[in-house]
Formats: sequence, structure tokens, C-alpha cells
Amino acid sequence: MKKLLLCLMLAACSFQPVFSGNNTDIYVAPISGVNGIELRNSLNAEFGGIHEQNAKYVLTVDLKEPSKKYKAFERAGDAAWQEITLNATYTLKSGKKTLMSGSESASESYTFVRYLVASNASYNNAVANTIHQLSDKISIHVLTEIQKNENK
Repeated sequence: MKKLLLCLMLAACSFQPVFSGNNTDIYVAPISGVNGIELRNSLNAEFGGIHEQNAKYVLTVDLKEPSKKYKAFERAGDAAWQEITLNATYTLKSGKKTLMSGSESASESYTFVRYLVASNASYNNAVANTIHQLSDKISIHVLTEIQKNENK
């Protein structure tokens, strides 16, 4: 009963979730670098697919190179954990009008071991997870801004 009442109240106030499965017309401009390609693909997936350059909204993203920081050391002085951080700045435009700009960062720790293959796999997984986090953060801000813009 409570769930039904909540649903009716939300329907009455024209509540619409930001991620309601709508195919938002956002063109994500190419982002340089391998990580940039992955971030662009992730953002396009968040926005419902790839759109043309003449889309209603254009998102440009500048992705910095990842930075690494040692987090933990073994007794011998070898690094055991590292943290990777990715920083991005972005701008959302509608035509020539800038709707918003901002910056986001995401980070994740990973195991740094002596075995090269295991270390590389751990690093690559951390980068992939960080790109996904960054994509989520940027898309939430962008979709919220578009929702506000279209409800004016």
C-alpha cells in the first residue's frame, strides 16, 4: 500500500528519473589518448549511443594523463600498493551557448607486485574502473543540467 501511494505521489509531481532510458541527443567530441577513447565510449553508452556532430548538445572533455601515487610499502621498501588518479575537465554546449563546465576526478588503488603480467593486469583493471567512475560522475552532472535546461 505504501509503495502504491509513493508511486502515485511521484507520478502526480511529474517526477522523472535522470536515467530513465531516454536517448539524449549529446555528441561527445573525441577525447585524445587510449584512456580518452575508453572514456568517450563509456560516456556514449551513458547517453544512449553515438550521436552526430550536429546534435542538440555537445560535450567536450579534456582528460589528463593518469597520475600514480605509492600507497603502501613492504618491509624491504618495495611498493605494494599504488593509487591511480584520472582528472578531466568538461564543457557542455547547446549551439554556441555554454550550459556548464566543470571538472571531475576519480581514483582507485591497485596491487603492485613483482610479477610484470600481474602488475599490468592490476593496473589496467584500476584504469578501467577509474574511467567508469569518471564517466558516471560526468554523465550525472551533464544529464542533470540538460534536465534543468529543458524544464525551463
